[in-house]
Amino acid sequence: MKKFVVLYLGPKAAQEQMQESTPEAAQEGMKAWMEWAARAGEGILDMGNPLGAGKEITSTGASDTTNGVAGYAIVQAEDLESAQALFDGHPHLMMPGSSIQVYESLDLPGM
Repeated sequence: MKKFVVLYLGPKAAQEQMQESTPEAAQEGMKAWMEWAARAGEGILDMGNPLGAGKEITSTGASDTTNGVAGYAIVQAEDLESAQALFDGHPHLMMPGSSIQVYESLDLPGM
């Protein structure tokens, strides 16, 4: 099985709205995530976490990030298409303007 890094992206407004949701809405959202996790099963290696504010670091300094990465996960699958299929009907996609990016994690020779 190959490993894949998953990035959950969403507009800042959607992330703020989620943080301000009622306890009942938060519970419903968590239920949807747990139902997805049950369907994905052993494909999930690490459910990940939401991400807070970040910095982009370059050779000339650092600045606040603006790319909208809201969270991450680590999954396993036979190939990229199978990894993508794990996210069919994922609850993150219910947020307007949201998307999910999936990247294969490549081994570095000698590491």
